[in-house]
Amino acid sequence: MLWKAIYAAWFGIHFFLVTAVCLAGIFSLIAESSTILPSGEKSAREAELVASWLLAKQAGASNPIRQGIATYLHAAGIQAGYSFFAPNVPSQHRLTLELFYDDGRVEYESPHVRSRAAALRLDSLLDRLAEERYEPVREVLVKSLAFSVWREHPDVKKIHATFGSVNPPEMSEFEHGKAETFQPMFSFDFSLRDEEKQ
Repeated sequence: MLWKAIYAAWFGIHFFLVTAVCLAGIFSLIAESSTILPSGEKSAREAELVASWLLAKQAGASNPIRQGIATYLHAAGIQAGYSFFAPNVPSQHRLTLELFYDDGRVEYESPHVRSRAAALRLDSLLDRLAEERYEPVREVLVKSLAFSVWREHPDVKKIHATFGSVNPPEMSEFEHGKAETFQPMFSFDFSLRDEEKQ
């Protein structure tokens, strides 16, 4: 009888957490007008905050309840609701590297990958770099990606890295020949020869 009560309590907590994660994702999509539902941004944001509060996301990062819930969500694989999947595919991001040579030449490159799995990881990393919480590590990550390209072009003097979002055209715009647009978000300059001397 005791085990049945434990299983029932565990199921109730698990179902509660799944529901809270899904509601937070759904209300976030509604607030961003990413659904066919009418946008009630204020009420949807408030509902999203309530769902986030139920998941202890408003607590401090060192709060043991928040850490316990986050650990359980990740261990169970339920940290992301339906918003992780289609039809709301996140916008693409691109990192463009301008390679400046001593003779004045300029080439454009992107970070290279050797497998499809690595390409998926790179796309995921670039999508994460756009988030505000990754701002403190952006320069370090972009610098390491620039160094990977520099190894293939050791005579490069300087690299200018530009990160931004790629916005595809609407269907009607695409039919009229409009191409995707690139919206820069941030950029860094790296003088690689100086780094090599250090």
